[in-house]
Amino acid sequence: MTGRSPRLSRLRRTLPEGRASRPVEARGARPRRRGAQPKVVALGGGMGLSASLAALRRITGDLTAVVTVADDGGSSGRLRDELGVLPPGDLRKALAALCGDDDWGQTWARVIQHRFESKGDLHEHAVGNLLIVALWEQLGDHVQALDLVGKLLGAHGRVLPMSAVPLELQALVRGHDPERPEDVDTVRGQATVALTPGEVQSVHLVPHDPPAVPEAVAAVLDADWVVLGPGSWFSSVIPHLLVPELLDALTQTKARRVLSLNLAPQPGETEGFSPQRHLEVLGRHAPKLALDVVLADEAAVPDRDVLTEAAKRFGAAVELAPVARRDGSPRHDPELLAAAYDRIFRMHGRIGPWR
Repeated sequence: MTGRSPRLSRLRRTLPEGRASRPVEARGARPRRRGAQPKVVALGGGMGLSASLAALRRITGDLTAVVTVADDGGSSGRLRDELGVLPPGDLRKALAALCGDDDWGQTWARVIQHRFESKGDLHEHAVGNLLIVALWEQLGDHVQALDLVGKLLGAHGRVLPMSAVPLELQALVRGHDPERPEDVDTVRGQATVALTPGEVQSVHLVPHDPPAVPEAVAAVLDADWVVLGPGSWFSSVIPHLLVPELLDALTQTKARRVLSLNLAPQPGETEGFSPQRHLEVLGRHAPKLALDVVLADEAAVPDRDVLTEAAKRFGAAVELAPVARRDGSPRHDPELLAAAYDRIFRMHGRIGPWR
């Protein structure tokens, strides 16, 4: 990366302060005293993490997203291949999810999510991806650049990559080739793993044991609550557990830990998975991980007793709540999910300054 630009250094000093520090309350939530919100860290990637962030920003002003950096498809993959940078796409989506509901926030959310349509090299590139990569090159610092983008957007929280090096996701998949349904092959790349027609047995990262971003580790250790999921299970949720320093932080933190399950199995990656199967594969990848609460949509759990038994292996209680959109799509409703998180924080949290 290039050295820091004096012009951008001045810009960082002159952008308006304070927008990211003001929480937006969940509908029906009890008003919180100024400076009395729980410190929450949400881990994941893609649309699943965006759903969590859109909910969590409604109930706390102290929110940090820790985002996977193994994407190798679309605009992110092209920028990664051409410039050797971290894939910016999931980081961009997290920033967009943290934008406020006012005109400023919604305008910037649309701008950074905008994709060009052309017959040239800009086709399908997202504006936010280009902005993030430009600031990385100008500032020479991943975290400072993302903080600057967040300040520009008025984001209600902070976005951090889980590692400062681009990662490749690899998976052992049974039946990836439909003509050899019993064979187990190594499948490379997040985009390929997410769409495999076979059964994913396990995943790992290349390089092995990648370094975590220190600010991400510090955020987990300092949190009151850590939220893992929802999202693509093998490509967005489990990868955080494959970064040794992050896994150590998750096992050592005094924060309470909530796992948010998906509304439905994902075609390809988790086809046919039951809610408890999601917990089983999580446990295989991180056998020492403990949880406090497993959150699931009440309509997505056919047998609560079976899920409860699976959750007990992590030391967790099960909370069922209506968190899906009412249009029947497998997407979370931000306000319903916010209400569920808020209730969990109040019922299961230790006595803390936000109560």
